[in-house]
Amino acid sequence: MDGQAVDSTLQDGVATLWLARPERGNALGAEMVAAIDAALDGAMAAGARLVVLRGQGRNFCTGLDLADLETVTDGELALRIIRIELLLQRIHALPVTTMAVAGGRVFGAGADLFAACDHRLALPGASFAFPGPAFGLVLGTGRLAGLVGDGVARRLLLAGAPVAAEQARAVGLVTEIAEEAALDGALAAARAAASRLDATTVAALHGRTRRAADDADLAALARSLARPGLKARVEAYRAEATRR
Repeated sequence: MDGQAVDSTLQDGVATLWLARPERGNALGAEMVAAIDAALDGAMAAGARLVVLRGQGRNFCTGLDLADLETVTDGELALRIIRIELLLQRIHALPVTTMAVAGGRVFGAGADLFAACDHRLALPGASFAFPGPAFGLVLGTGRLAGLVGDGVARRLLLAGAPVAAEQARAVGLVTEIAEEAALDGALAAARAAASRLDATTVAALHGRTRRAADDADLAALARSLARPGLKARVEAYRAEATRR
């Protein structure tokens, strides 16, 4: 595949990481996850105070990349998903402020990526869904419950249906809805707020305000992945989604 999986820029202390696979809906494959991790390394080394995640094209991130599902094994697929969880944990605990700006479809692991950030800005028309439980996946449930509460998290996860930006804001998943024309102002405000605190303080605040231990989410994910037939469940889910 030509080009970089992530395009990153740094200006005035703001590192913007663009997921750059619009032809794949910016889905999270192994290359994308590694590229985000490397871009975060670069942002931290360059002294960024605010990290912004965005998606090129129509969709922020449509979840797990299943382009090579026919050729991967259960073990390879499980390892790929565990690495996504480790990336989400890293973003959730970064010693700087994080922001996701999402439009279009924000689904599955893409919705978990969105939920891992401090500021979660949606463009009009964005929709959010957590369909992973449909194929037995338990990913990021503690983080989601920490944002929206146990009851709402259960409803979102059990239903798996898309939720519009307005409803997502009402339950606390989205912190702000803004038109494209208003993004510069929202980013400037986030940058000003992020520059108030040093990295040590931000890291301490992130550590003390995480509702659930990362190890608990990782253990729940590992148990869900250990069930036999992971790939078959994903294939069945994809076939059913295609028929809809």
